[in-house]
Amino acid sequence: MKLKQLLKTIDYEIISGNPDAEVSDIIYDSRKITPNSMFVCLKGYNSDGHSYAAQAVEKGASAILVSDELDIDTKDLAVVKVKDTRESLAYISAEFFGNPAKELTTIAITGTKGKTTTVAMIKRILECKNIKSGTIGTLGIIIGDKTIPTNNTTPESYEIQKAMRQMVDEGCKVMIIEASSIGLKWHRVDAIDFDYGIFTNFSHDHIGGAEHKDMDEYLECKAMLFKKCRLGLINRDDEKWQDILKGATCEYKTYGFSKDADYIASDDRLLSTPGFLGARFTLSGEREMQVDVAIPGHFSVYNALSAISVCAEMGIDNEAIAEGLKTVAVKGRVEIVPVPGNYTLLIDYAHNALSMENVLTTLRQYNPNRLITMFGAGGNRPKVRRYEMGETSGRLSDLSVITEDNSRFEDVMDIIEDIKVGLAKTDGKYVVVPNRKDAIKYCIENAQDGDIIVLAGKGHEDYQEIKGVKYHMDERELIAESLEELGLK
Repeated sequence: MKLKQLLKTIDYEIISGNPDAEVSDIIYDSRKITPNSMFVCLKGYNSDGHSYAAQAVEKGASAILVSDELDIDTKDLAVVKVKDTRESLAYISAEFFGNPAKELTTIAITGTKGKTTTVAMIKRILECKNIKSGTIGTLGIIIGDKTIPTNNTTPESYEIQKAMRQMVDEGCKVMIIEASSIGLKWHRVDAIDFDYGIFTNFSHDHIGGAEHKDMDEYLECKAMLFKKCRLGLINRDDEKWQDILKGATCEYKTYGFSKDADYIASDDRLLSTPGFLGARFTLSGEREMQVDVAIPGHFSVYNALSAISVCAEMGIDNEAIAEGLKTVAVKGRVEIVPVPGNYTLLIDYAHNALSMENVLTTLRQYNPNRLITMFGAGGNRPKVRRYEMGETSGRLSDLSVITEDNSRFEDVMDIIEDIKVGLAKTDGKYVVVPNRKDAIKYCIENAQDGDIIVLAGKGHEDYQEIKGVKYHMDERELIAESLEELGLK
């Protein structure tokens, strides 16, 4: 593609070179520069891409996109100057991949909590209408049965545009993305005019360092989404719901328990049977139905409402919405794994004291016979995290099963001793089973009727990191192996 075609939607200045230069790819990581590619000099928190411009010249790039002056000999290379290379990257990436967002219904979700679960709910509802969708978020880029790992909840704009092109090529009709505050701040979702934007909630998070200087900036960044979408779906019960709409250019509708919302929940209650933990509520307002949600906790009602509101606005019928929410599962997020027996076994990503507190408090509401938590702690991380996790599990669990979890370059038993320091502050019972497979087998073998067993820490991860090496380890496979070895499968 010619350089000038990539630049047609942005303001720029040609400093040197030929605007008709051919561009084979767009690269922002200097280690990946290929001949005839365009190198985009991004400024990050710890590095500045302008420092690597010389490498682009040496490796045969045909163009460089800059915001600062370069103090190097660019020879015949095309140098293009813009005000903000991150913002420009989004627009030139959209051009490079043929503006795939225009061929998809696009949904973006922002908020402190609930983004990953809401993505899964929407995807599952659409599946019930045989509408293929692709998703981008914490779990990676998911297209059909294929998952592409990502480094960030909201990847760089180039990756987003590339993923959308793949989605279109593979028959997807809808793209659903988690729009993090950092992703919005750093222009990663620019060049997309979203059909729908969802606001889940707002609470303290991501303050300091390379993220946000204060809560005001954090809120302002989340609010950016509602200048980039056609219709906003807003949690009216959140105290910041009106602030999130300041400066909004979209129309909006609201959801919540408030009688003034467009999509209203009422009569919410918890549902529990062996192998199923969820919630039920009555929906009124623009849609009327009873809803069962296959994800534990009262908070899942809000995630369900956000999914219902956008799907209703898309014209999805009540039957598909009901079926989707009743059968939804989020990999690694209170993910229930079917097992024989009258107990419930689930996998959750809780890997610090706060997330453990949240999931165990939620599960306590179901009044289990026993709440059993199997967990470990990461090596080469602050010891205080281990103390806190031990204390949290000891306080909220009937039994803690302490094991390994990415010990990295530390000895597993040293990490376990630190966890025991926190446990000692409580009256909680515990056992130590250092090998994670053995720990899972122990939990299954000793399960009692009515127990809820949580395998905490790994969630969607499918590896165990030991001495600098990542070994394949999927807890779902370990559960299946344990059941077979125990003659229970």
